[in-house]
Amino acid sequence: MRYVIRSVRADEWPLVRQLRLEALQDPVAPVAFLDSYEAAVARPDAFWQDRTATAAAAEGGDVRQFVAESPEGEWAGTVTVLVERPEDDVRFGEAPEVVQGHLVGVFVQPRVRGSGVADALFRAAVDWCWSLSAPRLERVRLYVHEDNPRAAAFYRRFGFVPSGQRMAVPGDAGAWELEYVMEREQG
Repeated sequence: MRYVIRSVRADEWPLVRQLRLEALQDPVAPVAFLDSYEAAVARPDAFWQDRTATAAAAEGGDVRQFVAESPEGEWAGTVTVLVERPEDDVRFGEAPEVVQGHLVGVFVQPRVRGSGVADALFRAAVDWCWSLSAPRLERVRLYVHEDNPRAAAFYRRFGFVPSGQRMAVPGDAGAWELEYVMEREQG
């Protein structure tokens, strides 16, 4: 089956909510997301409306959410990019030294894993990062839980490399999120 990779639209907040709730019910959700199903399902519609509108904003936005959509309109996966600047409030780990993209909220439906959907989502997200000129991003990063080897293997295969940086997992003493990065090619 062929999927179209595209940005979400503001009016699609119910689908964004539904896919997030499905992601949070995945068996690896405790090591893949810094969120829980219980917290997400309790959030009001206004939260999902605002989140989706922000991720769907026209050019110049600092957040972009991509989805893989089947010809029948079913969503098979998603990834979100956050633009981070050194002067921004710290969201994850430490403040970045350069302007960068940060991939978060990665999820692919179990039924399509291994089909190329994750590759297509990541290609769209990374291409979007490199297409920005104001700000020009110098690298793209993501974090992966130390106990999520399936995701780590995919990230390495896609071209991300461990930076050596790590961040403590909030609420899970002794667990670590490992940073993986992809630097902009010079030239």
